[in-house]
Amino acid sequence: MKFDLKTLEKEEIPENLREIPQPPKKLYLWGNLPPKDTICLAVVGSRKATTYGKDVVRKLIGGLKGYPIAIVSGLAMGIDALSHEAALDAGLFAVAFPGSGISDAALSYNPNIKLMKRIVESGGCLISEFEPETKAAYYTFPMRNRLVAGISKASLIIEAQEKSGTLITARMTLDYNREVLAVPGSINSDFSKGTNRLIRQGATPITCSEDILEALGFKIDKESKQKNLFEDALPQEKTILKILTEPLPRDELIRAMKMPTGEANATLSVMEIKGLIKEEMGEIRASF
Repeated sequence: MKFDLKTLEKEEIPENLREIPQPPKKLYLWGNLPPKDTICLAVVGSRKATTYGKDVVRKLIGGLKGYPIAIVSGLAMGIDALSHEAALDAGLFAVAFPGSGISDAALSYNPNIKLMKRIVESGGCLISEFEPETKAAYYTFPMRNRLVAGISKASLIIEAQEKSGTLITARMTLDYNREVLAVPGSINSDFSKGTNRLIRQGATPITCSEDILEALGFKIDKESKQKNLFEDALPQEKTILKILTEPLPRDELIRAMKMPTGEANATLSVMEIKGLIKEEMGEIRASF
């Protein structure tokens, strides 16, 4: 693949990256930086994304469609790659920081070559501070993570184990006085232990796209958003909303859904992430 690289130095480097401790002295860029009024959101998480994590990525990022947002991540398998794909599907900019230089030799480890090409062809970019031939190593990923956190106004953490490398990005985000956002998950899932702990330590809990938009400073037309949410709901989800003419306890709602308990709980979790329902005081109700 041909990588038409540009070199960014001094004032050409994005302002947010010039402000962090140990800012990059120069950057190699393949593609184009987002327009200056675009807000960057880092999205990071487990390489071994669960079904829940995959659903979260698609629903949350899909709900940002139409806003001047760039999704920033590290091109790793799992949540990173899924977040870029979801961004492109939603018409958002994608900014990717591989843990290596940008060249055929350096990126031979990375299975996401097709995604990289799609990012650039869609108006996004790959960025690296490493010389083009530099291959990924144990020390390159933490260095890459500081740039992912540094360029972004906030970092959204989707699934992380207790000792996950993802938490390094969260810590750097705090160090740079940016906001940490975290998606809550089941207390029974190892992949939610890290995110649940972040929330306990003060991270902003994210259960729908509107939570992200509010954290990034956007004003939301709630009435229009609710209408779009209902129109985009799956037929099965619309059927459940019709059952919720009034709030119901979870057990009673599951019986009315006439679905296996596991499947019903998974469906309700996805609906809550979408912002279609809320659970309060032991009862589930429609959000509109």
